[in-house]
Amino acid sequence: MTLAAEGASIMLERLEQQRRLTSNQWKLIITGNLADLLDFFDFFLIGYVLAFITKEWQLTYWQGAVILLSSGIGAVPGAFFWGWVADKIGRRKVFILTALNVALATGIMALTPGPNGWISGWLFLAVFRLLVGIGNAGLYAVDMPLVQEFMPTKKRGWVGALITTLLPAGSMLGGVAGWLLAPIIGWRGLFLLGLVPIVLVLMVRYWVPESPRWLMQMGRHEEARKSLAWALMVDPREIDLPTTGPEVEKGSWWELFKYPRSVIAGCLVGLTQTGGVGLGLWGATLFVLVLKISPADAAFLMIFVNMAAIVGRFSVTALIEPLGRRGTGTLYCAAAAVLMVLAGYLHNVVLGSVSLFFVLVMAQNFFGSAAYSVAGPYMTEIWPTRLRASGMGLAYGVGNSGKIVGPLGLALILGAKDLIKPAANLDSLGLAFVYFASWYVLGIIAYWFIGFETKGRSFEEIDAALAEPSPVKAPAA
Repeated sequence: MTLAAEGASIMLERLEQQRRLTSNQWKLIITGNLADLLDFFDFFLIGYVLAFITKEWQLTYWQGAVILLSSGIGAVPGAFFWGWVADKIGRRKVFILTALNVALATGIMALTPGPNGWISGWLFLAVFRLLVGIGNAGLYAVDMPLVQEFMPTKKRGWVGALITTLLPAGSMLGGVAGWLLAPIIGWRGLFLLGLVPIVLVLMVRYWVPESPRWLMQMGRHEEARKSLAWALMVDPREIDLPTTGPEVEKGSWWELFKYPRSVIAGCLVGLTQTGGVGLGLWGATLFVLVLKISPADAAFLMIFVNMAAIVGRFSVTALIEPLGRRGTGTLYCAAAAVLMVLAGYLHNVVLGSVSLFFVLVMAQNFFGSAAYSVAGPYMTEIWPTRLRASGMGLAYGVGNSGKIVGPLGLALILGAKDLIKPAANLDSLGLAFVYFASWYVLGIIAYWFIGFETKGRSFEEIDAALAEPSPVKAPAA
């Protein structure tokens, strides 16, 4: 064991012996959950705003598409950049900065000029949606390392899954705001609601110290001891400091590629979101086309689809430790892929008065959304501490390209000419859903043939295994 690992082991011994989480650790979990909920509320808000302005502004297909996809485009470099910064200046600071990034970029859109303003309104929205995407990806890339690095090994997996459970609720909350509040406060008022994540800044500012593991990595052991004491709710003097100070290790972003197994597995697991994002963006429209219902009724059905996603994500917390990351990820990816294909090819089947398409889409979202509650913790755990946020940013950043290729791929397969209100050829729906399902299959390949199991291994054990005998070697499966 290296000096760094020995020192970390001494300080973290009491944390690893924990049986129950303290109220301070639960505060951190709650903060992470609210961050994801409000972050994705801001991210998906644009879909409901477009419903108000598309006709009023007479937006062209390409103008609407640019607005809709710009946040996905910004998410890729955003995850790369903020993950790298978090390894340099700390998880807590980047959490605060990215929350401000998302909130302010969303709130400023309340000042959007009209279609004939000093800058065309659609272009203004596209630019600031790009900024929202940059912050959105950065916040998700850093909140997972921040939370996990405060947790004992035996609880790290289910805690990581738990803080992703309310992601679908962010989209659902956006729908509720668009339904109930937009008629009262207007679409500009909806953007002002996007300032709410600033509350997270205050919560983190007053509740949460810096990650103890990051502080140890920087050689700031006294601060790390205070941070651990906050988490454990004990006197800092009860936690032993290491007797020797290891050399401070600072990682370069390019060092990530010394760990090709982690790079490939992390990026493929990140891309499992592609099918779910595509289906989520098209979901209400497909309900209108397949079920021959109104947009309002389709939006109502999407509430149940999102509720299924939330329940699915909670189910992961019960399985991720017993089955491990690879077992749980494979189970949910496989179920999501099979249900996606069935939904595509059985979209016209009706059992009594119930559409099998709706039932299968809801079931698919249960497993498909939940699969990403495994992906999030796993993408964080497969890197050495000094590169953890950068590695998470790389994997999540590559995965975010799915927010572009997912909906665009389905549009091309169906022959749609409009991403917002497409007139699609439903005869190709089965093939399109096979395209969505294929991304989950990539996740299964990543878990079983490329990645390694992280269940039951402390971050310090993973660090040591990744360093022996060369950076390419990973822990045994």
